[in-house]
Formats: sequence, C-alpha cells, structure tokens
Amino acid sequence: MKIVKFYEKLLNEIEADVEIIIVVAKNFDQRFVDEYHDILQKIGFSGEQDETVLLPEHNKLFVGAESISSSDIRSASASAVRALLGTSYKIAKMATYLNHPKCTAVLRAQVEGLLLGGYKFEKYKSKKSDKGLHKIRISLEEYNGFELDIPAVQRTVEKAIKSAEAVNFVRDIVNTAPDDCYPETLASIANSLCKDSKLHCKVLGVKEMEKENMNALLAVGRASRHEPKLIHLSYRPENPKAVVSIVGKGLTYDSGGLSLKPSDFMVTMKADKSGGSAVLGILKAVYSLNLPIEVHGFIGAVENMIGGDAYKPDDVLVAKNGKTIEVRNTDAEGRLVLADVLCYAQEQVKADYLFDLATLTGACVVGLGNYTIGVMGYNNEPVSQVLYASNTLSGEMAASLPFNRYLKKTLKSEIADICNISNTRYGGAITAGMFLGEFIDEHHKDKWAHLDIAGPAFVEHTWGENPHGASGAGVRTIVRLLEKLARGDSHGSS
Repeated sequence: MKIVKFYEKLLNEIEADVEIIIVVAKNFDQRFVDEYHDILQKIGFSGEQDETVLLPEHNKLFVGAESISSSDIRSASASAVRALLGTSYKIAKMATYLNHPKCTAVLRAQVEGLLLGGYKFEKYKSKKSDKGLHKIRISLEEYNGFELDIPAVQRTVEKAIKSAEAVNFVRDIVNTAPDDCYPETLASIANSLCKDSKLHCKVLGVKEMEKENMNALLAVGRASRHEPKLIHLSYRPENPKAVVSIVGKGLTYDSGGLSLKPSDFMVTMKADKSGGSAVLGILKAVYSLNLPIEVHGFIGAVENMIGGDAYKPDDVLVAKNGKTIEVRNTDAEGRLVLADVLCYAQEQVKADYLFDLATLTGACVVGLGNYTIGVMGYNNEPVSQVLYASNTLSGEMAASLPFNRYLKKTLKSEIADICNISNTRYGGAITAGMFLGEFIDEHHKDKWAHLDIAGPAFVEHTWGENPHGASGAGVRTIVRLLEKLARGDSHGSS
C-alpha cells in the first residue's frame, strides 16, 4: 500500500528518488518546470492531459493537466503514479496544487489520484511485483505560491486518504473471483468491519428472510449452492445530523439464470456485486471519517445460478410488500433482489435520505457510456444531491434519467401487479428504475434516489484514476454527499 504524507518542508528539503511535476495548461514557464522547458520541447512533450515523460537523468516525471481543476489534477496524479509502476523508484515527492488559497479541494483530488491511480490487484498472481512507488511526500511548496493553512491541509490529506482507502477496499472485493466471494463472504467482510469500531452488523439467513416474506430475493438465489444473505450494517453516532439508508445490489455472480447470458456477457459478472460492495466501503469511510450522520447499509447478497430449483420465466413472485411480479426474464434479477431489500430497509429505518446502488442495466451503459452513473428518482432533492456530489465534489460523473408516465405503462402485466421487464427494448434503465419505484413507500418517495452504476463499476481498460477492473463506483459520490450533509451546507472546500 502506498503511503501519502504531507511534509511541512520545501521540496529541496524532502528526500525522494523522483519528483512528480504537473504541467498545468501547457505552461512550460511555470515554477518547477521552466528549468526544463527546452528539454521537454526537444523530446516532444506537449503537456496534454495525462501525458507523461520521465527524465531519469534528472529524476523528474512530468505529467500534463489541462487545468488546475480537481478532475484534471486527480487524473494527472493518477497517470503519474501509473507511469512509475514499472520503475525502481520507491519514494516520490511533489508540490501542493491548489486553485484558491482558501480551498483545498484540488489537494484532496491530488491525493486521491495518487492512491487510486496506483491501485493493483495481484491476489491471483503467483509472482507479485514490488516495483513502483511505496511513499509519496507532498511539500508545503504550492503551485501558485499560496501560503498554506497547514491544519486545513493536513485535514484534507487525511480525508483523501480515508476516502481512497475505502474505494480501494471495494475494488478488492469486486475484483475477487466468484468462487472466492459469495454471499457468506460478503457477510463475513461486513462482520469484520465491526471489530474495534462503532459499526454494528446483523445478517439474515434464509429462514429469517422467509419470515420477512422476501420471496423475490429468495427466488433469485434458490438454485445456488450458496445461500443468500441480507446484510444490515449500521453506524449510529450520538446526535446525528441526518439518517441515511443505502441499499446495495450484491449479486456475487450472475449467470442470468435460466435466461442464460451468452458466454462473453458472463465474463466480468463477478462485478455484479459492485453496489453491495460499495455499501461496505461507504460504511468503512463513514466510520473512519467519524461523520455525525447515522448511516444504515443494506445488502442483498445473492448468487443467480441455474439448476433444477431455479426460478423460471412465467413464475409469479410475491414481494415483501405484497406486490406480485410476473417474471419474464430471470436475468432481470437485480431489481427483484432490490425490491425486497428496499422494502426491508424502509421498514427498519425511517430515513431522511434513501439511496440504492446497483449494476442494474446494460441499457444505462448504452445510454450514458462506460463512465457515467445514471441517477433516477422522482426529480427530488436526493437526485439533485447525488448529481451535485458526483459532478462537483467527488470526481465521478453522473447524469439524470427522468421518469415519465408513458414508460411506466410498459411494465404492465396481464396476470400480476407488475412485470420484471418492460415490453419495449427502449428506455431500459429508466423502466428498471421505475420498477424499483413501485417498492418505495410514501414516506420515502421524496427521499429516494436510484444510482445505476453499471457503466463505471467495472471496465476493461484504464481511464482517469481508474485502472483495469473494478472502480469502486459510487463510493466517493455518496461519501462526499454525507460529508456535505455533515457540514450542513451546500458547498465545500475539501
């Protein structure tokens, strides 16, 4: 694990093997760069976003950033660390980057980029590489020459470290092979988070879920040799400023059930637990940041397999709230699991905010691409809060997909209250969100937002601060939203 630490020293007072220098807006005359202006031009370095060049004779690594905004500095920092992964450099140093003397948001992005960009998952490698940075030391020298508020900077660095650690924790879980991570494993991880912490965990097995009439969730997990679990992980500080419930889809593997996926689409289905894993990471971050927010995480941990006991197209399931669901496709299983878990979560906790995170639909990826979270709800405050936290604070990207009454008609069933898929191939992400809306009670209708993280949760190529594999999608967004609620304001400096 890389260690990032802030030093109250000038750059020339910090010992390191290599120095990382960000070239902002192609300004080769800026401090830290001007001495190397001619060399960089000769070797063709243009300073484009995330472009890197190493000058080993000077032990300097230069990386481009289009601006000194949080998103560009985060991505540039990640690219710099990746560029040094195969080298023998162990310790790096760099300046502090801010765009305003009173705002440390860019510094937080810088530290997050350093920790997120250098992430490696080597659990299954017989030979693990020791190459790459082990320590990164950040100097009090600042890009613009601003005088730093040292206590504020130190707090920001700590927040960034804890946030990034939570994301990388989630990445490890999601990247774990399905034969090594099944419902009981997720429950064990949740319980392990409670050791020496203020977190509390309750796990429901099959018998308890039968008593709760969670028939939709139980149907999905019926054909697996791994029994489903419902995990309730909670953090209850004294005098909380808000109560928030977060529900996660924890499909530890999704074969598609009897509506079997093509083999190419089955690869990466270990990532169908991304929503549930994100809930674990969020609770880990909330506790480590000591936020004055009561947070409840609910995870439906299930494996969707085939067998003689598998649930079938044409089945009619009765959800926890009594609604009947006509099954037309067993690969639309996540919404069945979430239906019951949402009902249970609302019954257990009357929350000020209710969020669910799920790799729910390929349609969301078609509509928004691989990098963007689809946010849905009833055009309420939670939806706008998520969009603000994603697009403004966390560095993740999100877009709103609005509900409409015409698409609701496509979920109509002739034999049950609702179908688990719509009767049209269009608007699939929205109709899936509207299906979940049928399981939100009146108290929570204006408190709920659905986050479809199918696009950014797991990708097979590097982008921004995200390496190949799991990204930990949704963790930073929700954590920054909770920090915002803890401050009680609509803007933040870090």
